[in-house]
Amino acid sequence: MTKETPRRQARELALQALYAWEIGELTLEEIEARVICDDEASEKTLEYARELFRLTCRDHEKIDVIITELAHNWKVSRMASVDRNILRLAITEMAEMPDVPVKVVINEAIEMSKKFSTAESSSFVNGILDRYIRNLSRTGS
Repeated sequence: MTKETPRRQARELALQALYAWEIGELTLEEIEARVICDDEASEKTLEYARELFRLTCRDHEKIDVIITELAHNWKVSRMASVDRNILRLAITEMAEMPDVPVKVVINEAIEMSKKFSTAESSSFVNGILDRYIRNLSRTGS
């Protein structure tokens, strides 16, 4: 079993916040206050989770277009909510947080899919993110 790092903790909090956001009963501020909180997490960890959550919410429509292009024969709306949000988080982190190595982001996304989703999800998430990286390297972004 892999060790839970502060960044993994932040990613998991952001994932839980995205799930709450999709349900749509709370405002972003309420979600941050209720979900992105943990007595055992440092303020730095919580801030990373909040930033990742905010950026993903801000760009989710653009990210969903990217995911749709990469997920052959899959509509984002038909994907499992957890898988969809793991992909959104990972793409956001790769696009907006260049200090985090791409391999780390992909590995973390795979680990979260193993922990929170189905047995097949890790392969699905890995395949989409691998296509995303290959497309980036082809376009030089």
